[in-house]
Amino acid sequence: MVRSGEDFDIIIGFLGFWALVLLVVTVWMEVTGQFALWWALGLLATLLAIYGMMRLRRRLPDRR
Repeated sequence: MVRSGEDFDIIIGFLGFWALVLLVVTVWMEVTGQFALWWALGLLATLLAIYGMMRLRRRLPDRR
């Protein structure tokens, strides 16, 4: 079985959703003056994962 780039689209979308959630939570925590370091680090990790998945996706062929 050969993996196609579309297989990674689902993972990228899932990570994108959680990146948006973490962005909203991080901004809210900063605005309200609460400790937001761990939320921001989670957002960073999610964004790095999205970046890595997008680089991998470019190398894979399209589904036929």
